[in-house]
Amino acid sequence: MTQAITIMTVAIFILNIFLAVALIFLERRDATSTWAWLMVLFFIPVFGFFIYLLFGRQLRKRHMFRWEGRNRIGIEKLVDYQIEAIEDGTFEFNLDDTAHYKDMIYLHLRNNHALLTQDNDVEIFNDGTAKFESLIADLEQAKDHIHIQYYIFRLDNLGRRIFDVLVKKAKQGVKVRVLYDDMGSRGLRKRHFRELVEAGGEVEAFFPAILPLINPRMNYRNHRKIAIVDGRIGYIGGFNVGDEYLGLKKKFGYWRDTHLRIEGSALHPLQTRFILDWNQASTTHDIEYADRYFPAIPRKGEVGIQIVSSGPDADWEQIKDGYLKMINLAKKYIYIQTPYFIPDASFLDSLRIACLSGIDVRIMIPNKPDHMFVYWATYSNVGSLLRAGAKVYIYENGFIHAKMIVVDDELSTVGTANIDVRSFKLNFEVNAFIYDREESHELAELFEQDMRLCTELTSEAYHSRSTAIKLKESLSRLVSPIL
Repeated sequence: MTQAITIMTVAIFILNIFLAVALIFLERRDATSTWAWLMVLFFIPVFGFFIYLLFGRQLRKRHMFRWEGRNRIGIEKLVDYQIEAIEDGTFEFNLDDTAHYKDMIYLHLRNNHALLTQDNDVEIFNDGTAKFESLIADLEQAKDHIHIQYYIFRLDNLGRRIFDVLVKKAKQGVKVRVLYDDMGSRGLRKRHFRELVEAGGEVEAFFPAILPLINPRMNYRNHRKIAIVDGRIGYIGGFNVGDEYLGLKKKFGYWRDTHLRIEGSALHPLQTRFILDWNQASTTHDIEYADRYFPAIPRKGEVGIQIVSSGPDADWEQIKDGYLKMINLAKKYIYIQTPYFIPDASFLDSLRIACLSGIDVRIMIPNKPDHMFVYWATYSNVGSLLRAGAKVYIYENGFIHAKMIVVDDELSTVGTANIDVRSFKLNFEVNAFIYDREESHELAELFEQDMRLCTELTSEAYHSRSTAIKLKESLSRLVSPIL
């Protein structure tokens, strides 16, 4: 018996060594995450191996998202034209506000092929009831197609309302497609959409489980939230589909989030994003190019928007790069709302430098966790910025889930990407970067209204925290690179 235990111990030790070698020399991770995984493997020798299998394996990036239709709508040529026009100084900006940020626009063009559109109208939602009433009203008016993509789609009261509308529209001949993430929407299966499929709709799951309740791809989830109606109206932001997003779950209370309704040419890159995701998930119903998905859109407004995507399929962290560029461009203030604040050193350093340069940096986070380790890692990180002069606000009116940054009343972003390693490296995300004074000012005003519902975390309060909280922070900070 003792000999068998010894052999097993040696085998586990050898397995950990081989896995550690693979981590260091084969997967080419950054040093921070490599050390975090080595700690897991050697301090939890048996379970650490299975944790790595579920959370640690890297994604094969090659040709994940391919769609020849992009050439048909000319996005690649338009991107090339915009890059060249900015380089030679001939690009025509509709507004001075947009032209002021041409270097950031150029970054997204080169880094993500994110086309700039300058004819958009934007409506901002910070309440779930208002957002979903608007979405359902738009779905009811659909004439040609509906494309729905959510990380979480629950068939509860809200989900059932949307589902019933989708079934009705499918029976009317509208082409309905629903894409959900298999991990985010745990328990949801295609069979639950049988009525929609029988009515002519199509449903796909992103990275579905191999076996029921067992999904080895715990990472690399599609965290995007997109809705498109007839190629003319689009939604993007933080709200998923479920009763908790209406503030109906006691655990979270009121759900504070931010979402955008967009009309204008930004719908073309948003539609392209949906089609790329759909074709990756679908094995039998690929979307081919058709004019119906990219209709000519009459001018709706003057808001400049770039739709920027990021994910583990890319070599660079495009949305994080955009966030950093915003911070570096700030002259007066930076407002940040995020449910999770677990950035890397580059992000923390950029905010610290902004604070020390006299920029008014304000960060708003929840007062309650939906993930315990994430919450205490967030608390630790915001605490580290207090010394540099950042102002930190704890939202007390429920749960704040908004992913929003505003800079100087001129530049803003709203989308699905949190400020954490998971959003920057592991999940598939999408954000709208907005170059417009009016929309950015409105987002800043919403932030300032939320401040009235917050408690400010002062340096004195942070440094007087209990030993238990300090211990939780320390443990959470150690594993934060792999949270």
